[in-house]
Amino acid sequence: MTPMIPEFAASLLAFLPAWIQVVVWYGAVAVILFISVILLMAFLTLAERRVIGSIQARIGPNRVGPFGLLQPFADVLKLLVKEIVVPSSSSKFLFIVAPLLALIPALCTWAVMPLWPGFTVSNINAGLLYILALTSAGVYGVILAGWAANSKYAFLGAMRAAAQMVAYEIAMGFALVGVVMAAGSLNLGEIIDAQRGGTFSYFFWWLLPLFVVYFISGLAETNRAPFDVVEGESEIVAGFHVEYSGMAFAVFFVAEYVNMILISALTSVFFFGGWLSPFDGYTFLPNWLQAPGFLWLFLKVSFFLFCFLWFRATFPRYRYDQIMRLGWKIFIPVTLVWIVVLMAFKYYQIGPWSV
Repeated sequence: MTPMIPEFAASLLAFLPAWIQVVVWYGAVAVILFISVILLMAFLTLAERRVIGSIQARIGPNRVGPFGLLQPFADVLKLLVKEIVVPSSSSKFLFIVAPLLALIPALCTWAVMPLWPGFTVSNINAGLLYILALTSAGVYGVILAGWAANSKYAFLGAMRAAAQMVAYEIAMGFALVGVVMAAGSLNLGEIIDAQRGGTFSYFFWWLLPLFVVYFISGLAETNRAPFDVVEGESEIVAGFHVEYSGMAFAVFFVAEYVNMILISALTSVFFFGGWLSPFDGYTFLPNWLQAPGFLWLFLKVSFFLFCFLWFRATFPRYRYDQIMRLGWKIFIPVTLVWIVVLMAFKYYQIGPWSV
């Protein structure tokens, strides 16, 4: 099937062969999406410092630019001019490639993300499987970073990170089985369409245990507090990226925040209707409140990102045995039990499956 491009793009590129039009259009869209995600990540770092500062009765960064808005760019400039030190006994090629293996899968997942009605870079039917495959690939960057550095501290941090990510990926996968059962599709756009009808049509209500498991597993998957034991400075000296500096370290930093945005966006799509308005069908409200659009997805993603920051400032770090027990002994059984409950709902036509 030949990829389709919008009519206005086809008219602007009419002087080019059809296949070059497709390459130029999707290349431009990918670049714009990439820059947008990176900018959002940059300002998320500023938001984190301001939010946690407010929770702790501090001001946070407010000196670089108006209201401190240029602080992320100052941080990038500082990391750009720092020397990248490659250990002499390391596997140099893998040492340099590892950060990219952590970042690139997180960026590629946005290719199937429905950002507003009718817009997806690649509207594939198996979009959910594509996301599961790419998010699972990120663990290779972590393992290679720890192994290639030829450092016992880095290797220990990588093993702890890999074990944690694998444990919670299983729980996340089972949670998404419930979403597929509820929507009857692996296509992200169709999953959103299945939640039409306003706030009480969202899967959140019927998949509440799966939502809790998915979001908390997302915290653990991104190694965010209180699941940041892999970066326990007092135990393993900064974890798997202890030997990294300058922009090589910054790439791991970017990957963590891009994954935070991704988990927040996927939570919004799977359980809260994505770009659908929560007031859909409320005819007594103005049309602009009922209309779906990117604004609603942005607000939902912003809320879940705030939860990431809020949890970091609230909960103490868990011990490693507590993290493993939560993933293997609690989350996986909860998801399996709720999948059976959903099967019963569908069989007896209860709730949204009633005729």
